Amino acid sequence: MPIDRQADRVILQHPKGSSAEILFYGATVISWKSGSIANPQSVERLFVSGKAAVDGSKPVRGGIPVVFPCFGAPTHPEHSKLGQHGFARSETWTFDSVVMDNEAGISVKLTLEPKASITAKYEKPFQLAYVVTLAEHQLSTDLHVKNTGLSTSPPLAFQALFHNYIRANSSEVVVTPLKSLTYYDKTEPNEQLRTKVEERDLVDVKNFTDFVYQNAPGTYEVTSPTSKVEIKTKNFKDVVVWNPQQEGTKIGDMEEGGWEKYVCVEPGFVHGFVALPAGETWIGQQVLTAKL
Repeated sequence: MPIDRQADRVILQHPKGSSAEILFYGATVISWKSGSIANPQSVERLFVSGKAAVDGSKPVRGGIPVVFPCFGAPTHPEHSKLGQHGFARSETWTFDSVVMDNEAGISVKLTLEPKASITAKYEKPFQLAYVVTLAEHQLSTDLHVKNTGLSTSPPLAFQALFHNYIRANSSEVVVTPLKSLTYYDKTEPNEQLRTKVEERDLVDVKNFTDFVYQNAPGTYEVTSPTSKVEIKTKNFKDVVVWNPQQEGTKIGDMEEGGWEKYVCVEPGFVHGFVALPAGETWIGQQVLTAKL
């Protein structure tokens, strides 16, 4: 199967028509085009803002950015020098290898290790590997985090998340199943009001939404009248649902009305921290399947 490796990205093309495009900057997937069993015509499944920078000057607004080692503003002392969502989405990764190339699909691996731009603000020993796999109706992303410290080193404390921008009409899309989950509502100005329990069968984003669902089921459906994407995850105990609605006018690299074109459904480990012993590897995975 064709793998088009360019100076700043790699493009995967499946013989049945699906495709994916991954920037080396941030290891950000900026396109996933796929049909479904019900409708074989390939369509773009991800949203990228028309104002997004894809030249490495800043993190990409859209697609699937990789969040590591902190989600949001840093709260852990070891992350105090880092910016919003850590450094993985704003560093250039290295193309490592073609992992798979057969009729089942095509898979490539990118890696990120400590370098001067990282160690200036983050001194912990680590190695990241990111494996992106394209199948006929699916896209899988796997993040491998290794603590490369000595056996006497303390555990590596981190958070990780896939910041999926799923293309859908935000006035019509719903996310399930989230009912009865405890969530943290980041839109509330008062901390005392932020912890809530979801009462809706169908979670919509018609209003400004920035919710962190805890101990979530790990499999979700993102459904609109014209599309459905299933997200199945491993080792991500939380999921974030985000759409800024009119607050999006405050986002400099968001195209006019861009918030009407997507919902972010972001599996992650963001309530608390993974504590990874020296020498061990943690893997977080998601599989996106086009159902409609």
